[in-house]
Amino acid sequence: MKRTDFYFDLPAELIAQRPSAVRGQDRLMLLGRTSGAVVHHKMDDLPGLIDDGTLMVFNNSRVRRARLFGVKETTGREVEFMFLNQAAFGEGCVWNTMVKNAKKQKAGMRYQFPDGSVATILDDPQNAGTEFRLLKFAFAITEEWFEKNGHIPLPPYIKREDEASDGERYQNVYADQTGSAACPTAGLHFTQEMLGRLSQKGVERVFVTLHVGLGTFLPVREDQIEDHKMHQEFYTIEADVADKINQAKKDGRPILAVGTTSVRTLESAASESLAAQKAAASCAGKSSGGAGAVEADGLIRPGTRGTSIFMYPGYKFKVVDQMFTNFHTPESTLIMLVSAFAGRENILAAYNEAVRERYRFFSYGDCMLIK
Repeated sequence: MKRTDFYFDLPAELIAQRPSAVRGQDRLMLLGRTSGAVVHHKMDDLPGLIDDGTLMVFNNSRVRRARLFGVKETTGREVEFMFLNQAAFGEGCVWNTMVKNAKKQKAGMRYQFPDGSVATILDDPQNAGTEFRLLKFAFAITEEWFEKNGHIPLPPYIKREDEASDGERYQNVYADQTGSAACPTAGLHFTQEMLGRLSQKGVERVFVTLHVGLGTFLPVREDQIEDHKMHQEFYTIEADVADKINQAKKDGRPILAVGTTSVRTLESAASESLAAQKAAASCAGKSSGGAGAVEADGLIRPGTRGTSIFMYPGYKFKVVDQMFTNFHTPESTLIMLVSAFAGRENILAAYNEAVRERYRFFSYGDCMLIK
């Protein structure tokens, strides 16, 4: 498929530059997964739209103040770095970063950060010709260091600098596992009051963790989407959470994933489990019938693993039955994911309807429930 198959025309004024005045006071579009039917709601209506017995899965990753500015020693100019994750690379404290004007940032160059700490770019042939650099510090970087020196990493389509209010509004109210370079923004619509209303209705919820990195938001540059390579991100599913998800699948209860990162976590875990079951069956000289049962049940295993999963039309979902999500950027891996879930034609028709109805788009915008 072509990247341009996922283009839609979006007026710039519909790209939300700020969150709603009050968290949770957003519009909600209900989209029929197979029918493509659209009904307009408000976020406040959500509990009445959720089926009895539904298990909701949230991503509890918390955004790190991962956007930092270092002064290059040779020029005295500020250089912007996005810290992604700590790297296992030789000795010392080394971080994978994405850097602005990467061609000018070369191995051996040194940068001073606001507190006076200094880091050096390492020679890494794998990053040659890319916007990524390995940055080495003489001491271990802590979350306190990021809090002191860093900025909230607002996405580039928000055309302003981060403000003090973003420190609260660009975090989910339930987020408690720091490590993301961008917010799992579907969760921004949920307040403690809404979570309480869902609990009162008897809706069960569990939390997984996927730390958002380049795999989620790096743009697709290839014309043929099949040629796009996703960067690895890491997810964790605790044993009790895996048990609850597996039990819900066995019971035939709907699994509602809140956000594309929750979708990627669940589907990655199911695919990994299926592959492991097939390998075990092959080694034991058994038929593949047992492994097929795993796919049908959507069984997942607990643990921490990496994923580079890329979902686009043709992908067969193993776990997720329903999805709560934001409106995504044209030609992105995220609009490809929701198109895999609900059909490209249904998604593009719904997005065009959202444009006509003046919905607010992207991270600080409105939301969609697909079921």
